Amino acid sequence: MKLFIDTANIEQIRDMNDLGVICGVTTNPTLIAREGRDFQEVIREITSIVDGPISGEVKATTTKAEDMIKEGREIAAIHPNMVVKIPMTKEGLKAVKVLTAEGIKTNVTLIFTPNQALLAARAGATYVSPFLARLNNIDTPGIDLIENIVTIFRNYDIKTEIIAASIQSPIHVTQCALAGADICTIPYNILCQMIDHPLTDIGIELFRRDYVAVFGE
Repeated sequence: MKLFIDTANIEQIRDMNDLGVICGVTTNPTLIAREGRDFQEVIREITSIVDGPISGEVKATTTKAEDMIKEGREIAAIHPNMVVKIPMTKEGLKAVKVLTAEGIKTNVTLIFTPNQALLAARAGATYVSPFLARLNNIDTPGIDLIENIVTIFRNYDIKTEIIAASIQSPIHVTQCALAGADICTIPYNILCQMIDHPLTDIGIELFRRDYVAVFGE
């Protein structure tokens, strides 16, 4: 399973890219707004750091297919690695069909059912982004959604890749990997939590003490 980072914060992206653990970035209007910077400026800087798919979403106020298509073309023109993020709506599917025909990669987001994922894939989406934790938060097992989409796509050899999104804990990442998601897009703080373990820290300290006892500082 490939790992993306879900943020628009440049320092967070640079930090994880330096570790060599991520191969792509996903952003959304909320993440961009949080940075308080121009959308295209942020995206261009991200593309200079990570050599992989970068999802940039159409504006949150854009609801018509023709407007999504126009914005999608503008986003795609920023860099060859750009992926246009489109919401899962009828208008969004129309936009995906057109953009895909033009060779523009798309990521259909806010997927909450297997049927939505199937429709997005048939419309030509490069990626679908099912949201795990948001379902968990309404007492519906989000991992079931990932597993069902994986099964359907495998049954019919659908090439659309599954980006497991809405990750709120390291165990979600493990669950998505076991379920067979192609990609998991993960917030910075969760990636940091995945690195650390108290037994690792204890082991390092024991090794240090043993070394110092024999060889000194």
